[in-house]
Amino acid sequence: MRKERKDEHIEQVMRTLPHGGTLLDQVVLEPLSFPELALDDVDPTVTFFGQRIAAPLYINAMTGGTAMTLEINRDLAQMARDLNLPMQVGSQVVALEEPDAVASFEVVRKTMGSDGVVIGNLSASASEEDVRRAMDMIGAQGVGIHLNPSQELAQAEGDRDFRGLYDNVVRLADTFGERMIVKEVGFGMSRADGRRLNDLPLGYVDVSGVGGTNFMEVEDSRSIDRDLTEFYDWGVPTAKAIWNIRRECPTKGIVASGGITTATEVLKALVLGADLTAMSGEVLRYLLHGGVAYAEEFLTGLIENIRMGMLLLGARRVEDLKDVPHLLVGRLGELVAAEEAVDAQMNGEGDGK
Repeated sequence: MRKERKDEHIEQVMRTLPHGGTLLDQVVLEPLSFPELALDDVDPTVTFFGQRIAAPLYINAMTGGTAMTLEINRDLAQMARDLNLPMQVGSQVVALEEPDAVASFEVVRKTMGSDGVVIGNLSASASEEDVRRAMDMIGAQGVGIHLNPSQELAQAEGDRDFRGLYDNVVRLADTFGERMIVKEVGFGMSRADGRRLNDLPLGYVDVSGVGGTNFMEVEDSRSIDRDLTEFYDWGVPTAKAIWNIRRECPTKGIVASGGITTATEVLKALVLGADLTAMSGEVLRYLLHGGVAYAEEFLTGLIENIRMGMLLLGARRVEDLKDVPHLLVGRLGELVAAEEAVDAQMNGEGDGK
C-alpha cells in the first residue's frame, strides 16, 4: 500500500495546483540605487550541517520506495551533486518496513558521493532506533522529523491518533540534537508550535507553509468517499509561518519551504528571518517535464538571480538579508499587526503601565 501511494503522490502532485498562496507577495522590498557592491562581492553560500553549500537552498523531501521513485531520486541527487546543494529524501518509513525499497534511498548517497549533504526523513512517531537506521541507510548528516496530522487525516488509510507525538519529538531531539530538523509537510506552523519547539536542542525548523504542494487535495483526489475541498486552504501561509517561528524560536535555524519558486521569494523568506529555503514541487516539475539538464538550468538561474537580488538589496552575505528593511502589506500585514497588538496588550503596553 505504501509503495502504491508513493507513485500516486507523484502523479497527483503534477496534477494539483497550489491553494491559498504563500503571502510572500505581501512582503515589500525596495532595491537600492546605490548598493556600493560589485556582483563579485556577493557571496550566496552558507554553511549547512558543517558544509559550505552554493546557496541558501536545498532540494526538499519528495519521494522514494519504488522503481519509478528510484530514478527520480537518482536524478535529484545528480542535480544536488552538480550544483553543490543538499538533498532531503522522502519519508523512509517504507524502506524500514520493506527491504526492497531501500535501494531507492541508497541511490541518493551513491550518486552524491561522500561529500554531499544528505538529509533523512521519518515521522515524528519514529523510534530512536528507526531514526538511526534511516540515517545510516543514506549516510545522512541530518534528519527531518515530519509532522503531518492534516495529511494523515486526509488519507483513508492514515493515522488517527496523534497522542504522544510531542513527547517523542522531545526524546528524539535529546538524542539527535542539532542534526535534527522538525518539519511540516505543507500546512505551516503556528506560534503555539514554535513555543513548543523553542526549548528543544534542534538544528532547524522547516515551516513548510501553505502555498506549495497541497497534500489535502492530493489525498482527496485519491478517494471518492469524502469531500475535503473545504480544507484545501487549510493551514498557515509560508510567510506567516516564517514570522511565527522566528517570533517564538529566535535562536533556531529556520528553513522556509512551501510554494517557493523564484529567487525573489527566496530573498523575501530570508529577509523575514529564514536561514535557508527549500524546494520540492517546482524542482520536480522541471525534472519531469524536461529532464536533469532542464531542471539544473532552472536552479542555476535561480542561484544567479539570488545573487543579483542580494546586490540590489545591499547584502554582501546571506546573513545581511536579515537587516534589510521591508514592509508587510495586505493580509500578511494585517495578521502580523493584529498579533503584535495582542502581544502588546498581554504585556501591559499601551494601558498606562
